[in-house]
Amino acid sequence: MGYEVYIDDMRLPIPPEKIPVKYPGQNKTTVLINGEEVNMVRPPGLAEITIEAVIPQVNYPCAVWDGSIDCAEDFLEHLKSLKESREPFEFIVIRDGPGRNDFFDTNINVTLEDYSVSDDVNEGLDLTVSLSMKEYKSYGTKIMEFKIKEDQDTPETTDSIPKREGTLPASEMYTVQKGDCLWNIAKKRLGNGNRWREIYDLNRDKISNPNLIQPGWVLTMPL
Repeated sequence: MGYEVYIDDMRLPIPPEKIPVKYPGQNKTTVLINGEEVNMVRPPGLAEITIEAVIPQVNYPCAVWDGSIDCAEDFLEHLKSLKESREPFEFIVIRDGPGRNDFFDTNINVTLEDYSVSDDVNEGLDLTVSLSMKEYKSYGTKIMEFKIKEDQDTPETTDSIPKREGTLPASEMYTVQKGDCLWNIAKKRLGNGNRWREIYDLNRDKISNPNLIQPGWVLTMPL
């Protein structure tokens, strides 16, 4: 099975041998007055990804250069920019194999926590870059406005009660094809892979895990 690994818009020329993703828990235990220990279940923590990537400085037959980066120096400059910008970016893994029937793709918004660069004599002129990334979830303050309605002398009729508007109609439906992932669908149909979460939010009745979608599913697409 082949891998394509992207950090932001950079494709790693040589995919890492391992891609460990840790999903930490936040549960805590406490002891009651009677001495009984209980587990306080909390929402899961943010996913943590740590990989080691070899950035070649020699043209190997196995290395794939798609133009997203030109050399090891270009890759390091981009990493430095990601770290200094403090902005989230996409970590994407595309898994490819015979038929792709049982494969799924990974697309997670992450931040770059740490990275280190080492020159290893065993790797010759190539650089080994260790990256530590953490899942990013957007957040913000919600602002609610309240209006005080004055009392009316006349009884309120049904005509005066504002009608609840339904949800906006979706512009179209999309049937999932083999090899699809939400990021690819958003890129193909909406022009921006970052809009995959909009598709996920509209189809939570079908999709329990955004990384696992099945061919034949009919998805509601956002406007």
